[in-house]
Amino acid sequence: MPKFIFLFLFITTTLAAQTKMSTIEANALKEKVKTYASTINTISSDFTQYKHLDFLANDIVTSGKMAFKTPNMVKWEYSKPFKYSVVFKNQSLYINDNGNKNTIDIGSSEQFKQLNKLIINSVKGDMFDTNEFSIDYYKKDKNSEVHFSPRDEKFKTFIKVFHITFNPKGDVIEVKMIEPSDDYTTIVFNNRTINTPLADEIFAN
Repeated sequence: MPKFIFLFLFITTTLAAQTKMSTIEANALKEKVKTYASTINTISSDFTQYKHLDFLANDIVTSGKMAFKTPNMVKWEYSKPFKYSVVFKNQSLYINDNGNKNTIDIGSSEQFKQLNKLIINSVKGDMFDTNEFSIDYYKKDKNSEVHFSPRDEKFKTFIKVFHITFNPKGDVIEVKMIEPSDDYTTIVFNNRTINTPLADEIFAN
């Protein structure tokens, strides 16, 4: 096959995999996701995290479990290849590094408060605040992918853009955070369950 034909087919296939939504499609998705997110009280899920750094040949892969409980408790518990947990709760960040514990007050830091809000809303999928983000909507195979670019200049120094992938139901199946350096972190959710009872002890310090 001539090279230019192969290149054309590759580009066509790539573009076909992700196309921009019409305004009507974008509004329908936004309403579906916001309605669905408003019903969520708890989330529990397995996750796999891929950290891409430009200077490394392979991504750093970690995995574990995530738990969320309204209004603002989130726990990321890493189990492979190391044990590490992070809990966002009551304006504080609790870190447990294999038994070595540390607490950070995020209430006094605007950047940490924004990060905490971003994490909670991205887990639920409800980030459709156009005052905070420039938002673009795409169809990606059977799913939907929404790009959230922060408007706040200080926050842009931490995060360039957030990509959230939704399944047809409106549930979050993947989150990708791209840094200003273009390094990025992708979190893929599996075995995600909604509104099963979660004891507060799960989010213990």
